[in-house]
Amino acid sequence: MSAKPRFGFAHGLAVHLSRFDHLPAGNAAQRFNKKLAAGITRIVGTMWTAYVFALLSLCSLPAILTQAFHLTFFPGWLISASLIALVAWVSSYFLQLVLLPILMVGQNVQGEASDARAAKTFNDTEILLDRTDLETAGGLAEIMKAVTALDKKISGPHSAQD
Repeated sequence: MSAKPRFGFAHGLAVHLSRFDHLPAGNAAQRFNKKLAAGITRIVGTMWTAYVFALLSLCSLPAILTQAFHLTFFPGWLISASLIALVAWVSSYFLQLVLLPILMVGQNVQGEASDARAAKTFNDTEILLDRTDLETAGGLAEIMKAVTALDKKISGPHSAQD
């Protein structure tokens, strides 16, 4: 069961501080899947992961250079077909077919939490606007009149000469 919303509800959506708290109250498998997807999205969405993927893609560069320009100074293990096949499998199959759907689910979880927080902010803004309405007693116009009157009392009749 997901935790009680920390900030209540807005437009029917639970409002939590963390996107991990904003998980459906459905079954345990749904909560686990969304939490795992959100966690993987958080980790994969870093520059460190981009560096790792760049290094992975550079593993096949020596073999390409050897084939294209007939270079012979790379060690045999670096241009072996098995290494190239492994890099191709990881980049083509694993990253594209497995990681992309996980990232989409993680982004959906983040989007749901963001929508709930935005709805809560909207509700709070509406409440503040209602309280500071210029036409109601106690609104900004009344407050400004009171501040001006206090300013005149404090400064006295000599303020016009200064």
